[in-house]
Amino acid sequence: MAAEELNIRGLTGVEMTLQVAGPGTRAYAFIIDWHIRLLVALAWLLLGWLFTGAMGAATKLSSTAFVLGAGLPATLIYLFYHPILEPMMHGRTPGKRMAGARIVTLEGTTPGIGPLLTRNLFRLIDSLPILYLVGLICCLVTAQRVRIGDLAAGTVLVLDESKASRSLGALGKLAQSSRLDPDTAALVQDLLERWEELDSVNAETLARALLARLNPEMDTVQLGALDAPALRSRLEALLG
Repeated sequence: MAAEELNIRGLTGVEMTLQVAGPGTRAYAFIIDWHIRLLVALAWLLLGWLFTGAMGAATKLSSTAFVLGAGLPATLIYLFYHPILEPMMHGRTPGKRMAGARIVTLEGTTPGIGPLLTRNLFRLIDSLPILYLVGLICCLVTAQRVRIGDLAAGTVLVLDESKASRSLGALGKLAQSSRLDPDTAALVQDLLERWEELDSVNAETLARALLARLNPEMDTVQLGALDAPALRSRLEALLG
């Protein structure tokens, strides 16, 4: 039976669970996105037709001008809707946002541009022969309800309503904005997100070990005297 959850063990050892989006959620998100990109493309095409029609009467614009000025942009809008919006919206599209879903890696983090483009390239296969039949069958028979594009990119579509999903999705942005390396930034963020779930002594011990590692010149006596709020404040400052 296909798995309905993506279980991820955080760097602090606490397991997090993301709910996998099923075929129904995928279909709902796709229908919304399909209507948006179709309407935007048709609107551009209509505006281009009206503009070139009006200008053509005065300047005798050719049909080539209409194709280049209206037909080509409308086609690009339709074809590149997902490849452009998914990286810009960190694994989401307007349809996925409305359906409460987002794309993550198998580790639960937001995928980079490479996996998202790979995922969309294989959309050509998933859409065969009609109405995404290959992709639908793949979602029904595979673990974690993934289509071929997800298998190739190493991604999963999950429900975007849990704290774990939101915190994992922020790791990519934290790694860019923080002066820490990505692994350390992920470790600090993981500890902060799991703070309330950990035993207070273990949480403070982990925090002191992290701070000592990142700032070897820090006075150990002063570090040992910091209480929980002060430790959390220093960890948050490291993330910028």
